[in-house]
Amino acid sequence: MSQAPGWEGLLDEGEDILWQGRPDQSFHMGVGKIFTVVFGLFFAGFALFWMIMASQAPGGFWMFGLIHFSVGVAMVFWSIYGSTYSRRNTWYTLTDRRAFIATDFLTKGKSLESYPLKDALVDFKAGPPDTIHFATEERRGSKGRRYTVPVGFERIQDGHEVMRLIRERIHYVPALPDEETTGEIA
Repeated sequence: MSQAPGWEGLLDEGEDILWQGRPDQSFHMGVGKIFTVVFGLFFAGFALFWMIMASQAPGGFWMFGLIHFSVGVAMVFWSIYGSTYSRRNTWYTLTDRRAFIATDFLTKGKSLESYPLKDALVDFKAGPPDTIHFATEERRGSKGRRYTVPVGFERIQDGHEVMRLIRERIHYVPALPDEETTGEIA
């Protein structure tokens, strides 16, 4: 595939687009989000209980619980629908030199990230849908703690074909089976 309209000035000279796609658009909530949903429900429920009890007293003191109730509801909502929203506003492009991830979020606006493929360590997780990680990103969590997250084309339908295209351009390091990564002996 050659340079497509709209990519002028973004690609290097001679750089060709090989594949473009999007993540799976259907609803999906990871198992890891269950704890956050339960915590958010507890947080919102406690705030609601507090507001009901505080409303027994004269004045508008009960309204101070609204912010906590809203935070709890937002935690539940984002845990359930956040990853689906993110995927529905994400686009992927693979060139013969780089991988691009474009996003368009209401809060952050449009963003285009570029990841060079030369000497990238690639991790392929067969699906369906398939996921290909080719970079990592360091983020800052609560209390300033830093952690690393994998970056790549997540939940794509034609992952085997995309992996073939990537493998032709870089050194492929296959992921270890789950038994070996957990330290268990078969």
